[in-house]
Amino acid sequence: MKIVVSFKVVHDDQDIQVAGDGSLDFSKAHQVVSTYDLNAIEAAAQLAGATGASLVAISAGGAAIDDSKLRKNVLARGVDELFMTADDACADMDAFASAEALAALLEKVGDYDLVVCGDGSADNYAQQVDIQLAARLGLPVVTAVTKLALEGGVLEAQRTLEDVVETVRVATPAVVSVTPDAALPRIPGMKDIVSAGKKPAEVAGAGVVPTGTLEVLDCRAPQQADRARVIIDAAEEGALPRFAAALKAAL
Repeated sequence: MKIVVSFKVVHDDQDIQVAGDGSLDFSKAHQVVSTYDLNAIEAAAQLAGATGASLVAISAGGAAIDDSKLRKNVLARGVDELFMTADDACADMDAFASAEALAALLEKVGDYDLVVCGDGSADNYAQQVDIQLAARLGLPVVTAVTKLALEGGVLEAQRTLEDVVETVRVATPAVVSVTPDAALPRIPGMKDIVSAGKKPAEVAGAGVVPTGTLEVLDCRAPQQADRARVIIDAAEEGALPRFAAALKAAL
């Protein structure tokens, strides 16, 4: 049995600098695994441990994602093998192009029972890659999953929605996307990090350049609104209703 988990490498938002005109400077931002995908990796690792399956991680992005520290960080989280496409032709891909690049990596992986994705990425959060990947592969997809079980070629996925908890069963292979509630990312120990350096990792360029469908014209930080600077003295009569009214107006 083989489980595949996809992840995206993004700029660390703590290092992104915003200029006066709202433009973003990524030059000093480190490359990190998207926080939502850390949850997905952990959920996949726990499922692999419970079922005895092997766990393979895949990712595609610009040449900068080919970083030894980043690879070890992924492989130290219960992942057995890693396949990456690191090519500047794959930088800043939209969801359609990302699905194409990930599908190409899955061909290298070979047979698999399940593909696990995060429910969005920490940069764009389009929530489309899982759906478009499943469509490209011709597989069923289950989104917003908070709990996973895999047995006898059947995936049982629990979806926690706004007003109901839904259980879905689908035949494998299949694609699922998990929410952050699915699993809390582990903190790899020194033994995990050392052993990660001995695990197989294949990094290659893009054989075929993925084709996107979106054109980004501009990307800027949202304009900051001025503070209202309303001060209400709690000792004054009617302070609480006025505070509630001011808060409601601000929202």
